[in-house]
Amino acid sequence: MKKLLIANRGEIAIRIIRAARDYGVATVAIYSDADAGSLHAELSDEAYGLGPGRPAETYLSLDKILEVARRSGADAVHPGYGFLSERAEFARAVIDAGLIWVGPAPQVIAALGDKVEARRIAEKVGAPLVKGSDGPLATAEAAVAFAREAGLPVAIKAAFGGGGRGMKVAHRLEEVGELFNSAVREATEAFGRGECYGEQFLDRPRHIEAQVVADSHGNTVVLGTRDCSLQRRNQKLVEEAPAPFITDDQRTRIHDAARAICAEAGYCGAGTVEFLLSQDGVISFLEVNTRLQVEHPVTEETTGVDIVIEQLRIADGLPLSVTKTPQPRGHAIEFRINAEDPGRGFLPTPGRVTRFRPPSGPGVRLDAGVETGSQVPGFYDSMMAKLIIKGSTREEALKRARRALAEFHIDGVASVLPFHREVVEERDFTGEDGFKVFTTWIESTFSGVSPASRVDPVEDGILRSYIELDGKRHELAFPAAWLSGRGAHQTRSRGDASKPKAADGSVTTPIPGTLRQWLVEDGADVAEGEIVALMEAMKMETRVAAPIAGRITLIAKPGATVGIGEELATIR
Repeated sequence: MKKLLIANRGEIAIRIIRAARDYGVATVAIYSDADAGSLHAELSDEAYGLGPGRPAETYLSLDKILEVARRSGADAVHPGYGFLSERAEFARAVIDAGLIWVGPAPQVIAALGDKVEARRIAEKVGAPLVKGSDGPLATAEAAVAFAREAGLPVAIKAAFGGGGRGMKVAHRLEEVGELFNSAVREATEAFGRGECYGEQFLDRPRHIEAQVVADSHGNTVVLGTRDCSLQRRNQKLVEEAPAPFITDDQRTRIHDAARAICAEAGYCGAGTVEFLLSQDGVISFLEVNTRLQVEHPVTEETTGVDIVIEQLRIADGLPLSVTKTPQPRGHAIEFRINAEDPGRGFLPTPGRVTRFRPPSGPGVRLDAGVETGSQVPGFYDSMMAKLIIKGSTREEALKRARRALAEFHIDGVASVLPFHREVVEERDFTGEDGFKVFTTWIESTFSGVSPASRVDPVEDGILRSYIELDGKRHELAFPAAWLSGRGAHQTRSRGDASKPKAADGSVTTPIPGTLRQWLVEDGADVAEGEIVALMEAMKMETRVAAPIAGRITLIAKPGATVGIGEELATIR
């Protein structure tokens, strides 16, 4: 390959740009209008706009991305993670266009991306496995029937998804149907397909995974384990390598099962095989992610292997640079730095970053997608950066993590930093009395942190736009006052006194985002606290509750894009 198009955005696009430069390959970035001022578009050798719209019209548009590849002269495509990274049809389209696909073959993505088929492969090679539904569940009623048969708790999971989206865990029979419908909605929005299946859910399990790399020369190598148990809404917040507090036998079984599954599937590329580990030591295969993982840096730090460069080598037909599982060198912990308010249930907080001051020093690595002045759009995932801490032991890594997290400051948007600072002091996580974290520990056990202060957007009086000349972005900036009086271009902060304040009976938005669905009819009688609407922001579904009991009058229409605190309905 000579020129690599990166079909992604943000932090991971920047990570791939850096690896490509180390590998000696030119890079092409893509960006939506919402990302016009993004760091990844600035750092690449070339950058091409995809226009306005939601992800389906930009980063999920196969036609637009392949057209950029044609215009730019790119000869290879790296999908990153999320978006199209696990879509077999995208891999096929890239290959059919005569381009190098940085990832496993389309048929392998299809087989392992179908979580039901992946379970069949795992069962064939003797990997440990809990009971699951025989194929996707057709209806909410079918989900309830499976829950009755398998026993609670059960997980409802997107058959073609990943990253925790489209996954719901039901602990009571009466909530299975509602959670099934919610999982289908999330899966459709995030992956374009809504099929979901059921699976027994191990109570209070840990999430353990194995990083695998495989080349076209018959080499399949497990690089080690990671623990990713610290999650909210089934999405990871903290990951570490190697997985601590597991036995040598458990580690060996996980390594062997991961290697066998990938070999049976004919895997070629970098991928991750995920498992659940119950409190009583039961291991169960979860899924295979046929792409680069968000948490890959902790494995890089403890093995010395650049996994992205391995992906590029494999795509170029070269053999792996490592032939056997390396002995771990120290311990690494990754903290995802998301634009979310942990004190308000990890609500997404898109907006402009007015200060971004990261830590540094020994054992500190930062993979960031933003800087001071960057805009965090509400369309996409909430992650701004990843803080990776390395130590010779887990104890040293924790000490360095406390120091680094104390140094880290972000203003303008809320962030999960307060949560991370708390969690590295929690005995359940530090492990003095044994490691007691599990996948729903945050929701069920963690005492929580205080909500962040509300921050109104900062207007700097400058309007910015971008033009594209031969794949090069150029910024245009001019005073906003030049456009004063032109209604479409006027700006106003949330704190503007001209904005009417919500009345006591107003149903207002807890987050900026999109109103996805009303759950009640106009004019219906609702109870205080009843869930009346569903919103979506940063790929997460948020429920909106009635503030008082009464008769509801709907104002906003489904599909509307709304800011924080805007009125959706009134109750009298």
